[in-house]
Amino acid sequence: MEMKKRIHLELRNRTPSDVKELVLDNCRSHDGELEGLTDEFEELEFLSTINVGLTTVAHLPKLTKLKKLELSDNRISGGLEVLAAKCPNLTHLNLSGNKIKDLSTIEPLKELESLKSLDLFNCEVTNLNEYRDNVFKLLPHLTYLDGYDLCDKEAPDSDAEVYAEGLDGDDDDEDDEEDEEVAPVDDDEDEGEEDEDEENEEEEEDLSGEEKPDSEEEDDDDLNDREVDDGDDEDEEEQGQKRKRELDEEEEEEDD
Repeated sequence: MEMKKRIHLELRNRTPSDVKELVLDNCRSHDGELEGLTDEFEELEFLSTINVGLTTVAHLPKLTKLKKLELSDNRISGGLEVLAAKCPNLTHLNLSGNKIKDLSTIEPLKELESLKSLDLFNCEVTNLNEYRDNVFKLLPHLTYLDGYDLCDKEAPDSDAEVYAEGLDGDDDDEDDEEDEEVAPVDDDEDEGEEDEDEENEEEEEDLSGEEKPDSEEEDDDDLNDREVDDGDDEDEEEQGQKRKRELDEEEEEEDD
């Protein structure tokens, strides 16, 4: 796709001054020029032009708010001195996969006082002796080279994507508000769990006060029956003795 057409699609119902991020990767540039990219993109903070056939950055428009510039996999071999005038506030610059062969090519970058991270992967300059030490000496304000600082400590993700901090700030605030709104729902769930626990405790209490099992009730009934039977036997014995006494008394009366 031609770069001019891609820019038109990216704009849609927006004006150039509304755009803060623009990705033009793999588009076809016209004679190394960025067609359609003009000074009107005055609020642009991130620009990616990976593999678009650039041979120079001389045709970049003036983008004073640009913080991150991706120029990987092009054919740039020099002319970096224009960046200080066109993009004075750059903090991240990626020149990986270009035709940069010596340190003198990147020396003009020392004019970019805000430059914090520089990538030169797959450039011939990386094959030079003491390449890293010499770059840090040449650009003393630089913090990260090819993703690592002078002590070989890897750059954190926040530094790799620092350009997005301003863009995502509002979203983070919205996320915090959403989290605060969700919190009461969690409290309700906790209350529901507490109610459920109380119900379980009540059920356990009910179980502890249950009637005896049928087997125990049957044992009690048998014991009661035996007690009743024993009582009946005693009554019959007393009645028998009483009857015997009456008969003896009748016989004595008849003898008299």
